[in-house]
Amino acid sequence: MTEPLLQVRDLRISFATGQGGEARAVGGLSFELAAGQTLGIVGESGSGKSQTALALLGLQSRAARVGGSVRFEGRELLGLDERALNQVRGNRIGLVFQDPMTSLNPYLTIGTQMAEVLVQHRGLSRGAALAESARMLDAVRIADAAARLRQYPHEFSGGMRQRVLIATALLCHPALLVADEPTTALDVTVQAEILELLQQLRQELGLALLFISHDLDVVAEVCERVLVMYAGRAVESGPAAQLLTAPRHPYTAGLLASRPRLDAPAGEPLRPIPGHPPDPARLPSGCAFRPRCAVAVPACETLVPELSPLDQSRGCACHAPLPDQGTGPGVV
Repeated sequence: MTEPLLQVRDLRISFATGQGGEARAVGGLSFELAAGQTLGIVGESGSGKSQTALALLGLQSRAARVGGSVRFEGRELLGLDERALNQVRGNRIGLVFQDPMTSLNPYLTIGTQMAEVLVQHRGLSRGAALAESARMLDAVRIADAAARLRQYPHEFSGGMRQRVLIATALLCHPALLVADEPTTALDVTVQAEILELLQQLRQELGLALLFISHDLDVVAEVCERVLVMYAGRAVESGPAAQLLTAPRHPYTAGLLASRPRLDAPAGEPLRPIPGHPPDPARLPSGCAFRPRCAVAVPACETLVPELSPLDQSRGCACHAPLPDQGTGPGVV
């Protein structure tokens, strides 16, 4: 059996608090990603999505305590020194950050920033690196690429900057692209263009894609599988088409129900999930979602539910999962 491209096992990320306690950002997260596959990780702010992405590349805060296992292409990444990690990130794993406005250095030209990647990882000369950078800008549909390389970030729109970040992440033809909320700061028209671009590039280059977002509609467009996180743990996983139309965890159902719908009657109010996500330093006993859950049972008060298989392709961490109704609120 072929080993997964990315294999995460029992990933734990925590931070010491000023009161001598511990804030758990991620607690025992496990998932796999095969070559060429797309996986979306979704959840509210503070669920641990971005901390997971940073830990995969060794970019977490120095104050973070990280445990578990992250294997990429058969190699354990946790515990590698900076030099070894630099051979992986930007080379075999590309990363697109969520804010195109601050992810580029305003004092350097686009060409200087892109060429540096190829000089460092591939040993190309500056001239060859600039030529390859121009080809990649052209691939992400930036016209007059050679001239654009001489410009500075402030001369690009938000959508164009995001295209530059995607092009930079793909310069070394990585096996895995991690996209952390890559469309959050963009308007809906540009967002649609970026999603279409990611889909096209993934198919052309055979990339695996780890797509992190709080937007279920966006994830539905680009991902084959979805992992839902809450309070640092996985609460549901499965094929996107099934999970987003027939959710089994109350939290997933709540996320879907809280979205505005085009087919809803005019004036119908949104249905937000009551309450707020828990403080990572003061997690409730048992199921972390229990205080906000309408179907909690006594076991939820004391036992932390584990992600257990519902069938061959789906998992759910709930003591009282919702019935499989076959259809649900879906994605509009």
